[in-house]
Amino acid sequence: MKNNNVDLSVDFCGFHLRSPFLLASAPPAANGEMIMRAFDTGWAGAATKTLALKPTPNVEPRFASSHSGKKLIGFENIEQITDIELDIWLLDIKKIKKKYPDRLLIVSIMATDDLREWQELTEKVQSAGADMIELNLSCPHMAKEGLGSDVGQDPVLTIEAVRMVKEVSIVPVIAKLTAGAGDIVAIAKACEDAGADGITAIGSLRAMKIDIETGRPVLGNKMGGLSGSCLKPIAVRCVYEISREVSIPVIGCGGITTGEDAIEYFMAGANAVQIGTGILSRGITIFKKVSLEIKEYMKENGYSGIDEIIGLAL
Repeated sequence: MKNNNVDLSVDFCGFHLRSPFLLASAPPAANGEMIMRAFDTGWAGAATKTLALKPTPNVEPRFASSHSGKKLIGFENIEQITDIELDIWLLDIKKIKKKYPDRLLIVSIMATDDLREWQELTEKVQSAGADMIELNLSCPHMAKEGLGSDVGQDPVLTIEAVRMVKEVSIVPVIAKLTAGAGDIVAIAKACEDAGADGITAIGSLRAMKIDIETGRPVLGNKMGGLSGSCLKPIAVRCVYEISREVSIPVIGCGGITTGEDAIEYFMAGANAVQIGTGILSRGITIFKKVSLEIKEYMKENGYSGIDEIIGLAL
């Protein structure tokens, strides 16, 4: 039975979104101007590139494509957290919220030298106008004992980071996790127990590419983060497992390029999705194409609202 009235709006952590598609914390969200250009095209929300108290210069070369034979299966990068000064970002956050008060602006943060930085960053970005805060516990490039992505490998450190942020936060707090943590469900449950309002799953996975002509690693740091279509089955599994065990909402992230990809995430339990790498293949308006594909699927199958398919596989 066909249904011609399809509603893709969703509610997430107290915010009503016109659609479930958010710009991921990735190079397309590298600065305020890029986020505003994305909002110009109609994105419902965005997560900034990860902010820290001090900017982190990028290493070159920092980007490579991954192939199986001649088929592109994903990308590897050593894209660090932001190389822009925090004060500039704080001004950009204010500009974005002034121009787009109806869009969801998630600000990604990471402590890099001291756990107390979580609180300082939280206070600064929410004062500037952040709607939500995403704790980057998943970056494969920034691991440091007890800090950076190393926090996301350990339930005890995760609880400490989330609790520190929740002590000072007046906006919802989302923990971004990685499948590289081992038992990601245990980490997600630790985040929920510590007061996190939501989970993003997943960040990129540590990977490597070697140039067989030179016999040397391609990336400047030798190893980087794997993203793209090859990551999707792992990410969908993580969303599914997390959604079965926690009561807080989940954002799915990893390898979304089509409506079918997004539908898998929703059926696995995701309440919204972030898109990053897919922009490389389908452009900054990818969310419009994905939306049309989902609407067609929903019409053909008699669904009227995205809520009807969220968690269907559970």
